Amino acid sequence: MMNNKQLADTFTLIADLLEIKGEIVFKTIAYRKAAESLIGLTRDASEYSKERTLQEIPGVGKAIAEKIDELLSTGKLEFLEKLKKEVHPDLAIWMKVPSLGPKKIAMISRELGITSLADLEKAAKAGKLKDLPGMGAKSETAILEGLASLSRRTGRISVGKALPLANEIIAALKKVKGVVDAQPAGSLRRMRSTVGDLDILVAAKDSKAVMETFTTLPRISRVLGKGETKSSVEFSDGVRAQVWVHPPEKFGTALQYATGSKDHNVQLRQLALDQGLSLSEHSFAKVKGGKEIFCATEEEVYKTLGLQWIPPELREGRDEIALAKAKKLPKLIEVKDIKSNLHMHSTYSDGALSMLEMTKAAIKRGLKVIVFSDHSVSLGVANGLSIERHKQQAAEIKKLQKQFGDAITILHSSEVEIKADGSLDYPDEFLASLDLVVASLHSSLRQPREKITERLLQAVNNPHVDIIGHPTGREIPDREGADLDMEVILKAAAKSGVAMEMSASPYRLDLDDHHARRAKELGVLLSINTDAHSEADYDMLPYGVAIARRAGLAKEDVINTWSPKKLLDWLKKRG
Repeated sequence: MMNNKQLADTFTLIADLLEIKGEIVFKTIAYRKAAESLIGLTRDASEYSKERTLQEIPGVGKAIAEKIDELLSTGKLEFLEKLKKEVHPDLAIWMKVPSLGPKKIAMISRELGITSLADLEKAAKAGKLKDLPGMGAKSETAILEGLASLSRRTGRISVGKALPLANEIIAALKKVKGVVDAQPAGSLRRMRSTVGDLDILVAAKDSKAVMETFTTLPRISRVLGKGETKSSVEFSDGVRAQVWVHPPEKFGTALQYATGSKDHNVQLRQLALDQGLSLSEHSFAKVKGGKEIFCATEEEVYKTLGLQWIPPELREGRDEIALAKAKKLPKLIEVKDIKSNLHMHSTYSDGALSMLEMTKAAIKRGLKVIVFSDHSVSLGVANGLSIERHKQQAAEIKKLQKQFGDAITILHSSEVEIKADGSLDYPDEFLASLDLVVASLHSSLRQPREKITERLLQAVNNPHVDIIGHPTGREIPDREGADLDMEVILKAAAKSGVAMEMSASPYRLDLDDHHARRAKELGVLLSINTDAHSEADYDMLPYGVAIARRAGLAKEDVINTWSPKKLLDWLKKRG
């Protein structure tokens, strides 16, 4: 029987093929909405089908409900089979290529008589695309770059999808009698931006009840394996998870080993050997024989080697072991240190809530400063603001400030579009009237390295720009960031005093930890913002803080930890 992901994939395929066919927009949107709803369900669609409540799922009407029933009962869909005869199904894969839309796909396939991705690449490399209707050398180059980008993608998922599921699993396992502890491991515990399968370790003497609970969790579509110490499952959205059970007295070494990274573990084991010890996932052992040393906690593992405990986010085999040996690890930034959100949106542009609602939500979360930075005019898709509408917003912000008084400081900003030629959306006189200016790239991200670097440099060097928003413009996992010379950008930022944003959205995390680490080395100011469009988006903050921790950032490295007075003084000095 099909799981939720397979059903969603089927409806996405239908939407793609209908778009390529040239079908009216509302039909394709209907299938995409249904796919989104199915992937977000907390129960299997089959349960809704049995209860005859499929139409209670958002975006699922009578026609789509009937198609879901047909897929669940037969594994096939007659409508899709007919559609495949009109539009070759392989063309749907082309929709994943950046810069290729449905009309271009249909035209290229029709003109050249090709359907496979491999044939598309051959045609582009042979120069056969540039002379087609509406194409050209730039379009052909963009398609080749898009194909290269697609080939680099992995099957990994965003940390924003992985962490909530892992927390849900852990919460269930911690309720099992006899469980002493349960923790995520692997790249998730190190808070990498993308994650493969979920690895979870449990400390318990008896594994039977743990495994029974794990393998019967809601939304599991398949149990891939069930044993005494390890079990594996696949959830209805396609995510796979493994649970290992270890005796409590050995949990520390097991968790350290499973957390990684590989490079970190290699260095740690070499350090152990240098001290006459061998370190495994089970225990320390003396090389020349002797009693094993068990570690119930990770702190004991590192203490045995004469090291400070190393936070998981730092365990990438860089300089963390040397710093821990010298007792010089930085005190990493924490979520509680953040006092301001300097990039957020309201219904003035593409936000879901009014400024009043967003302000109340910010106060509830203990924020001391918020900045409404609704989009500038040229980003029409996001309902960008004219100068006149900005003036209306400024007046409303003054009223809100009066209403909330000392409870919070509310500033007026704009997320100003850096246009294709490097100029900004508004004249300098208007930018100077704003409390703060965030400048961002949203379009023409595939420009050549030299051109797009120069374009961002213009914004970095503009005296009215205070923060560069999500600098590369990447979207995880679907869109790579712009090909920027980040070394040049960061050095210019250090000189101009502009802050570089670390977007906390788990679908951006931009700057990434590598660039943020380099920014700190160069003395660049950094800002962690949620780019919130709704109240729920405030809760993305821990992802941004995690990337900052991976970069080795302390509280003082991030301007969002400053007091309102210090922040306002900084903005005043910038003019």
